[in-house]
Amino acid sequence: MRGLSLACLLVLSGCNQASDDAGRPENAREFPRAFRPVSPLGATSVSNERARDDRREAQTVMDLADIRPGMTVADIGAGEGYYTVRLSERVGPSGRVLAQDVDASALERLGNRIERERLGNVAIKRGVIADPGLPKDSFDRIFLVHMYHEVAEPFAFLWRLRPSLRKGGRVIVVDADRPTDQHGIDPQLLFCEFNQLGFRLVGFERKPELAGYYAEFEAVGDRPEPSEIEPCRQPGDQEEEAAA
Repeated sequence: MRGLSLACLLVLSGCNQASDDAGRPENAREFPRAFRPVSPLGATSVSNERARDDRREAQTVMDLADIRPGMTVADIGAGEGYYTVRLSERVGPSGRVLAQDVDASALERLGNRIERERLGNVAIKRGVIADPGLPKDSFDRIFLVHMYHEVAEPFAFLWRLRPSLRKGGRVIVVDADRPTDQHGIDPQLLFCEFNQLGFRLVGFERKPELAGYYAEFEAVGDRPEPSEIEPCRQPGDQEEEAAA
């Protein structure tokens, strides 16, 4: 029995993947489950925008991401638009911003804000849990700011996100270094999950302005088949396995 238990621990993509898929979206079931907790959806309010600007959060992130006039960018998990409106100004009239969220009420409020502030280079779109619903070969940068830890199906999500990048495009993640059920994600776990989808880390910074860290990824090689993806171990898994 001990040998069988160890085998299950060692082969996550085998024993664990055979677990019940009840409750998972149908369009995610061909992908492995991410064996980590997920944070509840965060607040979408704009009430803390002044505090974020005071510490130059968006400015710092856009500088690190090299956002320039004329670019096309996506703001995933846009909420009520803190990054959306600032990206709109940075890319200018010749650029485009797509703001996406799974929260219909947040998108409605964002739509009202876009009209009120006359942001003619911004469009909005509703996504779903396992699919950001982005058009193919369209974006120079895709932003996932303080939201990736809320993605319940990261492998399906990233697999469908990847084709939307243009050649040379990058995915930008801003998050906090804490457990995934506490509105953050350990950087090593983040790197592993992106690596499973053929993304290479090209930039990493810890900045007080961000209340966390900045990570930048590019797609390399071919996109893997869903059956080739293996779930990642959380930090501490190996120590627990050794103790067992």
